[in-house]
Amino acid sequence: MSAGTTYNLGSAAQIPLGEGRSFKIGGAAIAVFRSRQGRVYATQAECPHRAGPLADGLIGGDALICPLHNFKFNLETGEPLGNDCPSLSTHPVWVDEDGNIVIGTSA
Repeated sequence: MSAGTTYNLGSAAQIPLGEGRSFKIGGAAIAVFRSRQGRVYATQAECPHRAGPLADGLIGGDALICPLHNFKFNLETGEPLGNDCPSLSTHPVWVDEDGNIVIGTSA
């Protein structure tokens, strides 16, 4: 992704509450999650442990559980929770006034 760029991913409703989806954005694979409270998060798409598809993981609160080996990560910071796996890359993401998910990059 290019620095300072935003991408409109479409309606937040395409991601059911409590689930994630994968997107290709500027050549990068990104996983976007929508918590049961409607908050959105964006991380790298693959687990740094064994490349598990993070969008298929379980989320609860601010935690993500990798579907392959149950490694946990903080969705907001990307930090591992109770394991020595490297941190996830995270990306700024929000729902705009039209209900669309927008992902941004730092300038």
